[in-house]
Amino acid sequence: GGFRGIAAEVVWFRADRLQDEGRYAELAQLATWLTFLEPHTPEVWAFTAWNLAYNVSVMMPTHADRWRWVEAGLKLLRDDGLRLNPGDPVLYKELAWMFLLKLGGTLDEAGNYYRTEWKEMYEKGVKEGNLAALGLDKAKMDAIDAEYGKQDWSNPYACALYWSVQGLAAARKPAHRQELRQVLYQTLMLEARKDERFAQRALDEMRKAYAEHPSQMLLQIMVKFKENHGLD
Repeated sequence: GGFRGIAAEVVWFRADRLQDEGRYAELAQLATWLTFLEPHTPEVWAFTAWNLAYNVSVMMPTHADRWRWVEAGLKLLRDDGLRLNPGDPVLYKELAWMFLLKLGGTLDEAGNYYRTEWKEMYEKGVKEGNLAALGLDKAKMDAIDAEYGKQDWSNPYACALYWSVQGLAAARKPAHRQELRQVLYQTLMLEARKDERFAQRALDEMRKAYAEHPSQMLLQIMVKFKENHGLD
């Protein structure tokens, strides 16, 4: 009702202040209130999960402590955000970026630890026959293997691909499709660094992205990528 809307505005105002002041631990607590007040606003879930995984995590003293906050951000998006906002492309995009950059990237010094933890979680899910606990659907995984090339599903890149593909299937707005296609082709480009099988698929996805949203920068990236991988 009206009171909930007013309360949400007050909390948002306070959250902005805390973020500006770098008080991320307090912000994390306050942000949980936002998910209760505005559970069907995807941006609330994206904001809260990002804060947990990127801002609060780096304040922690050990890699294990950091991972707990990163995992909390992932679970918040996957288990709660998407449950209350099924098929929302914003949440798919945030999950895909988190796997690509936070778990799969090199900017966080704890990245190797995150990848090891994720691999153990995945292998446990396979052993127990419970990949659904990680938000993964075997039929969708098989479809991605068939479309883009066999994936190492214990690698965060595969999950970035998984969530971007799901999001693209649900996205209708051009801006959402552009963002999800970017995650998709960037993931394949990174996979192609170690396995040339993915190079052609990466180029194909760049071409699809360019067809939907022409960009001089993307065109330059495609030219350079073709040169590096000997593609036509």
